[in-house]
Amino acid sequence: MIKKILFFSFISVFIFQKTFSNKNDIYKKIDIFGEVLEKINKEYVDEVNPSENMDAAINGLLQSLDPYSAYMTPESFEGMKTETSGEFGGLGIEVGMEAGVVKVISPIDNTPASRAGLKAGDYIVKINDVQVQGKSLMEAVELMRGPVGSSIEITVRRRGVKKALIFEITREIIEIQSVKSEIIDNNIGYIRLTSFNENSSEQIRERIIKMKENKNLKGYILDLRNNPGGLLSQAIKISDFFLENGEIVSTRSRQIKENRKWFAKKGDITNGKTLVVLINYGSASASEIVAGALKDHKRAIIIGENSYGKGSVQSIIPLKNKGAIRLTIAKYYLPSGKSISEVGVTPDIEIAESSEDFKFNSDTDNQLNFALKLLNG
Repeated sequence: MIKKILFFSFISVFIFQKTFSNKNDIYKKIDIFGEVLEKINKEYVDEVNPSENMDAAINGLLQSLDPYSAYMTPESFEGMKTETSGEFGGLGIEVGMEAGVVKVISPIDNTPASRAGLKAGDYIVKINDVQVQGKSLMEAVELMRGPVGSSIEITVRRRGVKKALIFEITREIIEIQSVKSEIIDNNIGYIRLTSFNENSSEQIRERIIKMKENKNLKGYILDLRNNPGGLLSQAIKISDFFLENGEIVSTRSRQIKENRKWFAKKGDITNGKTLVVLINYGSASASEIVAGALKDHKRAIIIGENSYGKGSVQSIIPLKNKGAIRLTIAKYYLPSGKSISEVGVTPDIEIAESSEDFKFNSDTDNQLNFALKLLNG
């Protein structure tokens, strides 16, 4: 008994010493950080703004964690809360950060960005005459915002293209109609979902019910290409429409309250009709949850290109200075147990975009045309 007490006492002392040592290391680093700031303020070749330096340091810390964590100054946080007021115009792109460069996750359908020709995976290197490298994600977003009707010049680098591409884009108020649908070839129900908004699932339910009136209906195509995601609750509801049972998605985190699982309820509203899901590199987050869940349950054939790989949950956490941080607090996992993060969803049948003339739901849309042939064949 005495040996056990001595052993646990030793462990407790060891843990205390290690914790105390770690805290000491942190305090030493903070001292060094303060010393570096002082040296910069006194000796750097140009005069600097200490407040901006601190903002950059905070943002650098967050961006060292992952591409989606970021710092918002009080001004940018307020701008984020009010950007739907109509005072500012946008381009219609979802952006992220990769290796210090702003990357297009997805241009949204029928927005200035998509009409101009920006593509998922493009790297934004210049906004007007301002070099983007070295800027934070929020700083780049601020540069892209502006009055409705004003123009902006975006310079991008694209995989497989040697020269930089320059796009002249006019800002507009972005109004997203998340669901579009039609009957193709008299027997295929085509549903295009461009984002996961508050009423997306209800819109899809209504479209499917309407399509079921067609007695010749062979199957459905759910088009999630260039869909950057949105609300998790909508991804769960939409996945549930096509499943009879089983897990849809789970989240795992250091915080116990964020460890959750969601399951399908009984009842496939399509009555088990054949389902094809289209994805591409612009399909991210909630899109990947739906495609991944339907693939894992072998409920749908996934066609297109590998998805983006954004399988994480961000939370906006307000700060004392009226700014905020966007922090990754959990990761999504598919029913198979696989993480989406940085991997994405691999299609069952890989079909790349045919050419630069490629446009969704048109004669040049070889991915959709392949899906139609598959369903009709």
